[in-house]
Amino acid sequence: MIENFIELKNVSKKFRDKNEDIIVLDDISIKLPTNKLVALTGPSGSGKSTLIHLLALLDTPQQGEYSLLTSGNLFSYNEKQKSDYRKKNLSIVFQNFNLISDLTALENVMLPNLYLGIKKIDALNSAKSLLTQVGLENRYNHRPGELSGGEQQRVAIARSLINKPKLILADEPTGSLDTKNAENIIDILKSVIDEKTLIIFATHNKSLVNKSDLELTISNGNVIFN
Repeated sequence: MIENFIELKNVSKKFRDKNEDIIVLDDISIKLPTNKLVALTGPSGSGKSTLIHLLALLDTPQQGEYSLLTSGNLFSYNEKQKSDYRKKNLSIVFQNFNLISDLTALENVMLPNLYLGIKKIDALNSAKSLLTQVGLENRYNHRPGELSGGEQQRVAIARSLINKPKLILADEPTGSLDTKNAENIIDILKSVIDEKTLIIFATHNKSLVNKSDLELTISNGNVIFN
């Protein structure tokens, strides 16, 4: 396990609503190691998605620093640097799956590899292996519209793993699934954690929180370790 794999220092994020500043994150500092499944909890509007977007380099705070291993301050990177870093080191799983409707499950999973210039045959073999790992070996050539919600989410998870990211971020990844499929998704995420990986998922579901190794709760702009 790598201690202090992720470090946030004095991060603040606020939004302007009419004539009022809404403080979502108030000078938070966090250190997290690898080899953990971390549940991010808190009421709606507390800032879970905001923190996920900051960690994914899809947003920038008003102040603070963010490092992942020896990256330096990722918030200081320009947009191209952030994009390049994200492709190689980060992966995001969204609640609405974000699969490309015209592509098969296999093609959707291959795509991040192809963006990195990986040979097609290597990307194909990796995608097949990952889809098999998530129990979709009989669904390679099905398009998203031919898959159930749980199957689409498993395709999205397989896609998130293909570039072997250091950090996997999931924003309410099971929100549209029934209890059984939701628990299966978390079990799949937990099964891929290793000494070089950290997974953070936002959720309202207490039974899923109980499957995590660590819980972070956002409340009144602060982050509390549970």
